Amino acid sequence: MIKGHCQTIYDPSLIEDERVLRNLLFTQSRYVIKSSYFKCFQTELDVYMRELVANWMLEICEEEKCEKDVFPLAMNILDRFLSVILIKKSQLQLVASVCLLVSSKLRQSEPIDVKKLILYADYSITSDQIKGWELLVLSQLKWDLAAVTPNDFLNLILRRLHTRCKGKDKLMTIKKHAQTFITLCATDFRFSMLPPSSIAASCIATAILGLTSLRNNFSSTEKILSQICKLASIDVSELLSIRKSIEDVLNEQISRHH
Repeated sequence: MIKGHCQTIYDPSLIEDERVLRNLLFTQSRYVIKSSYFKCFQTELDVYMRELVANWMLEICEEEKCEKDVFPLAMNILDRFLSVILIKKSQLQLVASVCLLVSSKLRQSEPIDVKKLILYADYSITSDQIKGWELLVLSQLKWDLAAVTPNDFLNLILRRLHTRCKGKDKLMTIKKHAQTFITLCATDFRFSMLPPSSIAASCIATAILGLTSLRNNFSSTEKILSQICKLASIDVSELLSIRKSIEDVLNEQISRHH
């Protein structure tokens, strides 16, 4: 038997239901951390360490061909846990491994193998440690792990932009680029305190405005930005500010690889 992940299939009736979008907008705030946990709380950790472990987690997700939302959800779980439990620097990779495991259990049919997580961590962690810390993460977050993420808003917003976009292929291109930007945002702590809907809207806007071929397929850039903002309950000025941050992070990433 050939093993492989089952791909997520979206139900059009749910995507088109206005109540789904309203409920996500209403519940998202409880999954967003309220302040930075560095310096004042996590005295042994810093933003750079989070970035390093985030990129390590992302590499695992790519290697394991995980569903697109496994990584953003894992980072959300990590941020929320680090906001309430003090850890040592030496425990960060263990906690990150647990967050990946939990997220993969929630967002795909086949979770990441614990043995593989141990291998990726170069055998610096054990199966018993993962089990113990998994229970700690679950209990500290009160088993409320299925957080709202930016990816949850993508199809809901894009579906409602369909009438303004010429062709399904263009819409899929926007989605693909937006997902890439969402992943990028998850690696950078500056986006951790923003509502998922705001990140999703800004990533969609960045995808549209960043590609000339896509801009030409919209009747009016100003109108489409206004529509995106209305759907995500975000001001245009805030969207443009987040978009600039996304471009800053993107440019930083590009400069590092040159």
